[in-house]
Amino acid sequence: MPLSSLLDCETRLVHGGRDPSSHAGMVNTPAFRGSTIVASSLDEWESRKLPGNPYASYGRFGTPTTRALETALADLEGGFRSIVFPSGLAACTHSLLALLRPGDHVLMTDSVYGPTRAFATTVLRRFGVETEFFDPGAGAAIRELIRPNTRVVYVESPGSATFEVQDIPAIAREAHRVDAFVVMDNTWASPLFFKPFEHGVDISVQAATKYIVGHSDALLGAATANERAWPLLQQVAHDFGQTAGPDDLYLALRGLRTLSVRLNRHWENGVMLAEALARHPMVAQVLHPALPSDAGHAIWRRDFTGASGLFAIALQPVGREGLRAFFDGLELFGIGLSWGGYESLALPMDAPTRSVKPWRHAGPLVRIHAGLESCKDLIEDMSAALDRMQCLV
Repeated sequence: MPLSSLLDCETRLVHGGRDPSSHAGMVNTPAFRGSTIVASSLDEWESRKLPGNPYASYGRFGTPTTRALETALADLEGGFRSIVFPSGLAACTHSLLALLRPGDHVLMTDSVYGPTRAFATTVLRRFGVETEFFDPGAGAAIRELIRPNTRVVYVESPGSATFEVQDIPAIAREAHRVDAFVVMDNTWASPLFFKPFEHGVDISVQAATKYIVGHSDALLGAATANERAWPLLQQVAHDFGQTAGPDDLYLALRGLRTLSVRLNRHWENGVMLAEALARHPMVAQVLHPALPSDAGHAIWRRDFTGASGLFAIALQPVGREGLRAFFDGLELFGIGLSWGGYESLALPMDAPTRSVKPWRHAGPLVRIHAGLESCKDLIEDMSAALDRMQCLV
């Protein structure tokens, strides 16, 4: 049964996709493991066939566990339907493949997630699709880049490495003038802090590995579409045989129930840590849209209802030994890819690849995820590491 649109988001997180009466009263939807779904009669078998998919009664096309998560995500994001993928990148790439044809033109934010950028410049190029990168701050000025064959405008707000915020409503208005689709990577804010379909997005992508799972123990992606884009998205997922394992789906449903509690703590810790680091002399700039000093702060305040724990700092120019002293001195921050789990992370990053404007910082870029620890301890740990680095400069 669909949840009432009058319910608060926190309530929807707890109740979305749940139906204990269908599962012997179990409060959590069980992990349905299986490939074969048997029918007890020919009439029952034939009744399960769907238009365009006569093999729908098969585990690859979904189980009660799959449908529980997809239903909850579509409700939270405000979209028509959702479909799950085995990773966040798979959700990104298949959302693009669903919409594009040879000869199409894609506009993609210059601050896009690196693997998505690589997919566009290699795989899409081989398929005869041209990708052009645009300034994340373009807003309505993106109209100057839109062509008659522009099929997709791909945004990621904020970018997961440099955190520029894009004016999604303005970009969507210009894209829709030529019937182009707007695809957004909404992983940073999650469905809790940004409602993509209220701002003109056609497909919203989530790396559910991050905040939705929340415990760094599963890989998962999801894409949610409006009614216009849904048939294309669903078809490409089926054509490429995309599916997700039951245990990862179960872990995502479990994580979803505490998303609001966790994300509010990540938001609080991230802002406090960012404010503290901004005062350290070894930090050239903090890249966090929730800070009033950030160039994207005004749009963030207008369009978002919160922030996650992910941001970055550009350090003053330091040598290898100084950077080593910083990272090796950290006690509470692990050095690792991904983010969105309960644990704090710090990751050294190469200078971002840019096509429109060169990256302007000479010092190293460090991406930080503020976890659920005491923020006082996180600040002390990071500050001590910066002090050690400063001693070597």
